[in-house]
Amino acid sequence: MKLPARIAACMLPLFLAGCVHWPHKEKLPPPPPVISPSTVPPPTQLPPPEVTIPTTPSVNATNLPEQTPKPPAKHHKQPANPVPDTQQASSGAPAVSAIGQLSSRDASDSRLQTQASIDSTERSLNGIKRNLSDQDQKTVAHIREFLKQAKDALTSGDIDGATTLVAKAKVLLNELLR
Repeated sequence: MKLPARIAACMLPLFLAGCVHWPHKEKLPPPPPVISPSTVPPPTQLPPPEVTIPTTPSVNATNLPEQTPKPPAKHHKQPANPVPDTQQASSGAPAVSAIGQLSSRDASDSRLQTQASIDSTERSLNGIKRNLSDQDQKTVAHIREFLKQAKDALTSGDIDGATTLVAKAKVLLNELLR
C-alpha cells in the first residue's frame, strides 16, 4: 500500500470513533429578570429602633473574696566561700573545671580594645586611595554606618554590641581590600 493510503487507513478508525474530549456546550441558565423601578416596593416608614445598653448588677465590695498577696519568691544565695573539695584541700593544687578556666574581661579593658578596633578600622578605610566602583562605594557606606553604630553603642555602654558591629565592619573592609 502506498503511504497516503496507509495514513488514511490508520486515521479512519479515529475519525469514526469520534473524540470524547470535544467541549459540549452547556446550556446556560436564563438571565434573571430585569427589575424595573416601578416594581420596587416603597420603603416602610418605621421609627428608628430603640437601643438600650443592658446594665450589669453592681458588685458590693463586701461580697468579694479576700485575696492575699503572694509572698515574693525567695532566692537562695550561694555562699561567698564555698566548701573546698577534698581533692583540692588534700593535693594543694586548685581543681580545674571540665570546661576550663573562665575569665571575665575587665569592662574598661574591653572598652579600650573596642575603641582601638574602631580607630584602626577607620584608619584602614580612610587609607584606601584607589577609585571605587559603585558597589565598593556602597560597601564603604555600610562600613561607615557600622562604625557609627559601634561608636553609639560604646557611648551607651553596650560593649558587646559595639564589638559585634566593629567585627562586621572589619569583615566588609577585608572584602573591600581584596
